[in-house]
Amino acid sequence: MARVEPAPEVGADLERILEHLSRHEVADTPARIREIIEGISVLEHHPLMGRPAPEDLRELIIGRDDRGYVALYRYVADLDIVFVLAIRGQREAGYKHP
Repeated sequence: MARVEPAPEVGADLERILEHLSRHEVADTPARIREIIEGISVLEHHPLMGRPAPEDLRELIIGRDDRGYVALYRYVADLDIVFVLAIRGQREAGYKHP
């Protein structure tokens, strides 16, 4: 089972998403954040599940439509660690690469 390690920036991403949900008065915002975290936890058992992205990265699609998010990550097989680098809404443009 792979270990999942979020980068410090992921906390800021989740705060930004939470702020956006609150600003738009989305019902049950804690459940939405929980869905994102549960989606990322799938990588413990399936670290190559995400689609390939540039620079040896991968993208995991979590949810869909207005509940859709994308987690950018790198899997280091030799260490069996998934480094989650960023999370964004599917409608957001681009990532801020570390």
